[in-house]
Amino acid sequence: MELRHLRYFCAVAEEKNMTRAAEKIFIAQPPLTRQIKQLEEEVGVQLVQREARGISLTPAGEYFWQQAQLILDKLEATVKESQRIDAGKKRIFRIGFVPSIFYGQLPQLVRRLRQHHFASVELHEMKTGEQIEALKCGKIDMGFGRVVMPSLGGDVTQKLLFSEPILAALPCNHPMAEGAISMNELAQLPLITYPAGNAPTFANICLDLFNSRGLRVKVAQQVNDVGTALGLVASDMGFTLVPEQVMRMNRDGVTFVRLKGEGITSPVFLSKREEPEDEIMTAAMEILDELVLNRIEGRYP
Repeated sequence: MELRHLRYFCAVAEEKNMTRAAEKIFIAQPPLTRQIKQLEEEVGVQLVQREARGISLTPAGEYFWQQAQLILDKLEATVKESQRIDAGKKRIFRIGFVPSIFYGQLPQLVRRLRQHHFASVELHEMKTGEQIEALKCGKIDMGFGRVVMPSLGGDVTQKLLFSEPILAALPCNHPMAEGAISMNELAQLPLITYPAGNAPTFANICLDLFNSRGLRVKVAQQVNDVGTALGLVASDMGFTLVPEQVMRMNRDGVTFVRLKGEGITSPVFLSKREEPEDEIMTAAMEILDELVLNRIEGRYP
């Protein structure tokens, strides 16, 4: 099997038509048809179904298309990084993260990698599921999220770094803003939440805290990020739930209150590829181990 077979098949899968696919990759249709037939014979399964108005992918073909695209994306990223290294440029180390992670140890990790190691760091805000896909195709090197993904594949792993308390963010003049507050008390107040989307998400985690206790919440508004949520809290439009790291924002007009009850926490997970570590990844992991230990033992950088 050669790379051209993968490229040809991806073109066919995208276009769902042999003629258009042939035009896209600048070859004649008969040779393209033969190449796809050869690919099917080598794989040993039928990948496409020929129909009167074009073609469709078999279930095996859909899976093969997804994996083939990941291989091609990873190859492209590898070639570009090799060219950068050959040109004497800094190694680009790409980190994916969910927004609430950025208020903790992540800035320290980035700062130390940039100051003391031969690396140029890029940060990409993305959901945990998006991080897993980006890791598989080489678009990022590590990711930080808050949810366990049910199916990772053998090439990507997740590791629990620590769990941190979930806090309620209330307007600073709110009568419940002193001392700890219970989930029952919070359920009486308007909630500012985040779009739930496909589980698992941090929004699902927050809503499950109420649902698991048989409580119904009053959702006042949905917003896309923590900063906007805290702005609405400061405007006295309701409360929101945030991980403890967010306290470090010191947002005017907002106070952070601890919740009564055990196990009301949010995990922080590291996602990375299962592969030999290069110099930059080794340095990143050593720095991360130190920062996580500081976090667990109550010492902050």
